[in-house]
Amino acid sequence: MKILITGATGLIGSELVPALQSFGHQIHYLTTSPTKKKYFTDAQSFLWNPQKNEIDSRCWEGVSVLIHLAGASISIPWTTANRIKIRQSRIQSTQLLVQSLKATKQTLDTVVAASGIGLYPSSLDGLYKESDAAGSDFLSSVVKDWEDVVNDFASYTSKIIKLRTGLVLSRKGGVLPVLSLPVQMGLGAAFGSGKQGQSWVHISDLIQLYIFALELDESNVFNAVAPQPVTQNELIKILGLVIKRPVFLPNIPAFLIRLFLGDRSALVLGSQFVSAAKIQEKGFLFRYTTLEMALRQLYSAEK
Repeated sequence: MKILITGATGLIGSELVPALQSFGHQIHYLTTSPTKKKYFTDAQSFLWNPQKNEIDSRCWEGVSVLIHLAGASISIPWTTANRIKIRQSRIQSTQLLVQSLKATKQTLDTVVAASGIGLYPSSLDGLYKESDAAGSDFLSSVVKDWEDVVNDFASYTSKIIKLRTGLVLSRKGGVLPVLSLPVQMGLGAAFGSGKQGQSWVHISDLIQLYIFALELDESNVFNAVAPQPVTQNELIKILGLVIKRPVFLPNIPAFLIRLFLGDRSALVLGSQFVSAAKIQEKGFLFRYTTLEMALRQLYSAEK
């Protein structure tokens, strides 16, 4: 099949494209940067600019599947301008795709859209399921609005699959290099109480989840997390064990984190224990079910 991907050159997309190609799929991808038009071998690139409502409509030619990954990083400072950027990079890009697809008068078989477990309220209790309500903070509202606008594809596709992604573990980017650097220097410590839930997924399992989603027969939403979430205390301790560095410093007090990061402290002080049961019930088998297993693979492999 021919698949159109947004966010193809990011952490997830750059792994997903070659994986899809290995199954014989043809890839179209959208990029805002002319310098990334030759980013992949044997993939066709098209320019777009969601901020200006511009897109090369030829990107849809022959396409039966859209995988929508595009969105600004939530780790940038949460200034007023960046809050708008975080939200609009998701909302505007999705609206542009819907409008562009509508104009072509074609329909798709499947839309697979990235989402996030930031939808759920911060809580030290329970295990969030896909049916649980969204929170009311900044991240929750962004994810909820993002998922809502993805529903606008319903008139132009047979099914929509949303994957609410947790902490993606990869040595090429994301949270792991940030967490591992102080641990490697002997300065590793959890934030706040350390009891906050960290629902994670190995990058390889996440790639397989996207491929698995293409075969599902109806619209649905799934948590894209491994079956065994951990606390932040456990995450730092296991990371130290795997890279053979002691973790002995006291946790960094929550008030200091809030002082330096402001509202963005929610990224490290927020807590979501999230269930993977629904996607497992559909038949998906995780290769990396425990954090230690995932980290040992990542640190035994080449970067």
